[in-house]
Amino acid sequence: MLMILLLAGAAGADNGFKPEQLRYSRVRTAFSETESSVQALFAKKGLAFPPSRIFLRVFKWEGQLELWAQDSPREPYKLVTRYAICSASGKLGPKRRQGDLQVPEGFYIIDRFNPVSSYYLSLGLDYPNRSDRILGESGNLGGDIFIHGSCVTIGCIPITTPLVKELYVVAVEARAAGQTKIPVHIFPTRLDEQGLKRLENSTSNKPLLEFWRNLEPGFSFFERSHRIPRIRVSRSGRYLLKD
Repeated sequence: MLMILLLAGAAGADNGFKPEQLRYSRVRTAFSETESSVQALFAKKGLAFPPSRIFLRVFKWEGQLELWAQDSPREPYKLVTRYAICSASGKLGPKRRQGDLQVPEGFYIIDRFNPVSSYYLSLGLDYPNRSDRILGESGNLGGDIFIHGSCVTIGCIPITTPLVKELYVVAVEARAAGQTKIPVHIFPTRLDEQGLKRLENSTSNKPLLEFWRNLEPGFSFFERSHRIPRIRVSRSGRYLLKD
Protein backbone atom coordinates (compact mmCIF):
# COMPACT_ATOMS: atom_id res chain seq x y z
CA MET A 1 0.00 0.00 0.00
CA LEU A 2 1.49 3.26 -1.12
CA MET A 3 1.44 6.06 1.46
CA ILE A 4 1.60 9.70 0.41
CA LEU A 5 2.84 11.50 3.50
CA LEU A 6 1.70 14.99 4.37
CA LEU A 7 4.40 17.61 4.42
CA ALA A 8 4.47 19.87 7.47
CA GLY A 9 5.51 22.91 5.46
CA ALA A 10 5.07 26.60 6.01
CA ALA A 11 1.60 28.00 6.60
CA GLY A 12 -0.46 28.93 3.56
CA ALA A 13 -1.57 27.18 0.41
CA ASP A 14 0.40 24.17 -0.79
CA ASN A 15 0.35 24.70 -4.54
CA GLY A 16 2.08 21.39 -5.21
CA PHE A 17 -0.15 19.06 -3.22
CA LYS A 18 -3.26 18.97 -5.40
CA PRO A 19 -1.33 18.55 -8.70
CA GLU A 20 0.62 15.70 -7.10
CA GLN A 21 -2.63 14.00 -6.05
CA LEU A 22 -4.13 14.52 -9.50
CA ARG A 23 -1.35 12.42 -10.98
CA TYR A 24 -3.35 9.41 -9.77
CA SER A 25 -6.26 8.21 -11.89
CA ARG A 26 -8.52 7.49 -8.93
CA VAL A 27 -8.15 11.05 -7.66
CA ARG A 28 -8.90 12.45 -11.12
CA THR A 29 -11.98 10.22 -11.27
CA ALA A 30 -13.10 11.38 -7.83
CA PHE A 31 -12.84 15.02 -8.89
CA SER A 32 -14.64 14.49 -12.19
CA GLU A 33 -17.48 12.55 -10.55
CA THR A 34 -18.03 14.55 -7.36
CA GLU A 35 -16.60 18.07 -7.58
CA SER A 36 -19.78 19.73 -8.87
CA SER A 37 -22.01 17.97 -6.33
CA VAL A 38 -19.62 18.88 -3.50
CA GLN A 39 -19.63 22.52 -4.61
CA ALA A 40 -23.44 22.47 -4.54
CA LEU A 41 -23.44 20.86 -1.07
CA PHE A 42 -21.17 23.56 0.34
CA ALA A 43 -23.17 26.32 -1.35
CA LYS A 44 -26.38 24.96 0.20
CA LYS A 45 -24.77 25.34 3.64
CA GLY A 46 -23.57 28.87 2.87
CA LEU A 47 -19.94 27.78 2.77
CA ALA A 48 -17.23 28.59 0.26
CA PHE A 49 -15.64 25.86 -1.80
CA PRO A 50 -12.81 24.95 -1.80
CA PRO A 51 -12.98 24.99 2.00
CA SER A 52 -10.55 26.88 4.20
CA ARG A 53 -10.62 24.24 6.95
CA ILE A 54 -12.52 21.03 7.64
CA PHE A 55 -13.12 18.85 10.69
CA LEU A 56 -14.34 15.26 11.01
CA ARG A 57 -16.22 13.64 13.90
CA VAL A 58 -16.91 9.91 14.17
CA PHE A 59 -19.59 8.34 16.38
CA LYS A 60 -19.22 4.58 16.60
CA TRP A 61 -22.57 3.71 18.23
CA GLU A 62 -24.48 5.83 15.72
CA GLY A 63 -22.33 4.67 12.80
CA GLN A 64 -21.79 8.22 11.56
CA LEU A 65 -18.96 10.35 10.26
CA GLU A 66 -19.65 14.09 10.26
CA LEU A 67 -17.99 16.58 7.90
CA TRP A 68 -17.73 20.15 9.21
CA ALA A 69 -16.16 23.20 7.54
CA GLN A 70 -15.45 26.87 8.21
CA ASP A 71 -14.73 29.78 5.89
CA SER A 72 -12.29 31.57 8.19
CA PRO A 73 -10.75 31.12 11.67
CA ARG A 74 -13.04 33.89 12.96
CA GLU A 75 -16.17 31.90 12.17
CA PRO A 76 -17.58 28.76 13.80
CA TYR A 77 -17.64 25.47 11.93
CA LYS A 78 -20.83 24.48 10.11
CA LEU A 79 -22.06 20.94 9.57
CA VAL A 80 -21.76 20.05 5.88
CA THR A 81 -23.05 16.48 5.85
CA ARG A 82 -23.12 13.14 7.64
CA TYR A 83 -21.78 9.94 6.10
CA ALA A 84 -22.96 6.51 7.18
CA ILE A 85 -20.20 4.15 8.33
CA CYS A 86 -21.14 0.99 6.46
CA SER A 87 -19.25 -1.66 8.45
CA ALA A 88 -17.63 -1.98 11.87
CA SER A 89 -15.31 -4.27 13.77
CA GLY A 90 -14.50 -4.63 17.45
CA LYS A 91 -16.68 -3.00 20.08
CA LEU A 92 -17.02 0.31 21.90
CA GLY A 93 -13.77 1.38 23.51
CA PRO A 94 -10.29 2.53 22.44
CA LYS A 95 -7.71 0.56 20.49
CA ARG A 96 -4.99 -0.70 22.83
CA ARG A 97 -2.99 -3.27 20.84
CA GLN A 98 -2.40 -4.67 17.40
CA GLY A 99 -4.97 -7.23 16.33
CA ASP A 100 -7.73 -6.23 18.76
CA LEU A 101 -9.99 -5.25 15.79
CA GLN A 102 -10.80 -1.97 17.52
CA VAL A 103 -11.45 1.39 15.90
CA PRO A 104 -9.51 3.95 17.99
CA GLU A 105 -11.24 6.54 20.16
CA GLY A 106 -9.75 9.92 20.93
CA PHE A 107 -8.38 13.00 19.19
CA TYR A 108 -6.45 12.50 15.97
CA ILE A 109 -5.41 14.18 12.72
CA ILE A 110 -5.24 13.00 9.13
CA ASP A 111 -1.53 12.48 8.49
CA ARG A 112 -1.53 10.88 5.02
CA PHE A 113 -3.49 10.62 1.80
CA ASN A 114 -3.45 7.28 -0.05
CA PRO A 115 -4.58 7.60 -3.69
CA VAL A 116 -3.97 3.91 -4.47
CA SER A 117 -5.57 2.29 -1.44
CA SER A 118 -6.73 -1.32 -1.46
CA TYR A 119 -10.09 0.29 -0.64
CA TYR A 120 -9.99 2.77 -3.53
CA LEU A 121 -9.00 5.97 -1.66
CA SER A 122 -8.14 6.44 1.99
CA LEU A 123 -7.23 9.05 4.60
CA GLY A 124 -4.84 7.88 7.32
CA LEU A 125 -5.03 8.78 11.01
CA ASP A 126 -2.06 9.44 13.28
CA TYR A 127 -2.86 6.43 15.48
CA PRO A 128 -1.23 5.68 17.87
CA ASN A 129 -1.14 9.19 19.28
CA ARG A 130 0.65 10.13 22.49
CA SER A 131 -2.28 9.06 24.69
CA ASP A 132 -2.48 5.69 22.93
CA ARG A 133 1.24 5.09 23.40
CA ILE A 134 0.97 5.80 27.13
CA LEU A 135 -2.24 3.85 27.79
CA GLY A 136 -1.84 1.03 25.27
CA GLU A 137 -0.55 -2.42 26.09
CA SER A 138 3.19 -2.96 25.86
CA GLY A 139 4.37 -4.16 22.48
CA ASN A 140 2.99 -3.39 19.05
CA LEU A 141 -0.02 -1.06 19.17
CA GLY A 142 -0.83 -1.51 15.51
CA GLY A 143 -1.38 1.28 13.02
CA ASP A 144 -2.65 1.99 9.52
CA ILE A 145 -6.08 3.18 10.64
CA PHE A 146 -7.89 4.77 7.70
CA ILE A 147 -11.14 6.33 6.60
CA HIS A 148 -11.63 4.51 3.31
CA GLY A 149 -13.89 3.22 0.57
CA SER A 150 -15.44 -0.21 0.13
CA CYS A 151 -17.49 -1.67 2.98
CA VAL A 152 -15.17 -4.01 4.89
CA THR A 153 -13.00 -3.20 7.88
CA ILE A 154 -10.59 -4.47 10.48
CA GLY A 155 -10.38 -1.45 12.76
CA CYS A 156 -10.87 1.21 10.07
CA ILE A 157 -13.77 3.49 9.11
CA PRO A 158 -15.35 2.52 5.75
CA ILE A 159 -17.94 4.80 4.12
CA THR A 160 -18.28 3.11 0.66
CA THR A 161 -16.34 3.98 -2.46
CA PRO A 162 -18.77 6.64 -3.85
CA LEU A 163 -18.72 8.54 -0.56
CA VAL A 164 -14.98 8.32 0.00
CA LYS A 165 -14.50 9.90 -3.44
CA GLU A 166 -16.46 12.92 -2.21
CA LEU A 167 -14.71 13.15 1.14
CA TYR A 168 -11.28 12.68 -0.42
CA VAL A 169 -11.90 15.57 -2.82
CA VAL A 170 -12.89 17.83 0.08
CA ALA A 171 -9.83 16.79 2.09
CA VAL A 172 -7.47 17.34 -0.85
CA GLU A 173 -8.86 20.83 -1.36
CA ALA A 174 -8.50 21.68 2.34
CA ARG A 175 -4.92 20.38 2.38
CA ALA A 176 -4.07 22.28 -0.79
CA ALA A 177 -5.50 25.44 0.80
CA GLY A 178 -2.99 25.10 3.62
CA GLN A 179 -4.70 22.98 6.30
CA THR A 180 -1.79 20.75 7.21
CA LYS A 181 -3.64 19.23 10.19
CA ILE A 182 -7.19 18.03 9.60
CA PRO A 183 -8.63 17.02 13.01
CA VAL A 184 -10.60 13.80 13.42
CA HIS A 185 -12.35 13.19 16.75
CA ILE A 186 -13.60 9.65 17.34
CA PHE A 187 -16.15 8.99 20.09
CA PRO A 188 -17.98 5.85 21.25
CA THR A 189 -21.24 7.79 20.98
CA ARG A 190 -22.43 11.36 21.39
CA LEU A 191 -21.18 12.23 24.86
CA ASP A 192 -24.20 14.21 25.98
CA GLU A 193 -26.14 13.22 29.10
CA GLN A 194 -28.10 10.53 27.27
CA GLY A 195 -25.00 9.10 25.63
CA LEU A 196 -23.04 8.94 28.86
CA LYS A 197 -25.91 7.13 30.57
CA ARG A 198 -26.03 4.67 27.68
CA LEU A 199 -22.33 3.95 28.14
CA GLU A 200 -22.68 3.58 31.89
CA ASN A 201 -25.42 1.01 31.30
CA SER A 202 -23.29 -0.87 28.78
CA THR A 203 -20.38 -1.82 31.05
CA SER A 204 -19.15 -1.98 34.64
CA ASN A 205 -15.53 -1.51 33.50
CA LYS A 206 -14.46 1.50 35.59
CA PRO A 207 -11.24 2.33 33.66
CA LEU A 208 -13.21 2.28 30.41
CA LEU A 209 -15.93 4.52 31.83
CA GLU A 210 -13.26 6.92 33.10
CA PHE A 211 -11.68 7.01 29.65
CA TRP A 212 -15.02 7.92 28.08
CA ARG A 213 -15.61 10.63 30.68
CA ASN A 214 -12.16 11.97 29.80
CA LEU A 215 -13.30 12.42 26.17
CA GLU A 216 -16.43 14.32 27.18
CA PRO A 217 -14.89 17.82 27.69
CA GLY A 218 -13.53 17.79 24.12
CA PHE A 219 -16.90 16.72 22.77
CA SER A 220 -18.79 19.32 24.83
CA PHE A 221 -16.43 22.17 23.92
CA PHE A 222 -17.16 21.70 20.23
CA GLU A 223 -20.89 21.20 20.85
CA ARG A 224 -21.08 24.56 22.62
CA SER A 225 -18.82 26.64 20.38
CA HIS A 226 -18.47 24.83 17.05
CA ARG A 227 -14.75 25.50 17.39
CA ILE A 228 -11.99 22.92 17.68
CA PRO A 229 -10.74 22.45 21.25
CA ARG A 230 -7.02 22.75 21.87
CA ILE A 231 -6.04 19.46 23.49
CA ARG A 232 -2.87 18.22 25.14
CA VAL A 233 -1.99 14.86 26.68
CA SER A 234 -0.81 14.52 30.26
CA ARG A 235 1.99 12.24 31.43
CA SER A 236 -0.67 9.76 32.51
CA GLY A 237 -2.21 9.71 29.04
CA ARG A 238 -5.28 11.81 29.86
CA TYR A 239 -6.63 14.34 27.38
CA LEU A 240 -6.69 17.88 28.78
CA LEU A 241 -8.16 21.04 27.29
CA LYS A 242 -5.56 23.76 26.89
CA ASP A 243 -6.39 27.16 28.38
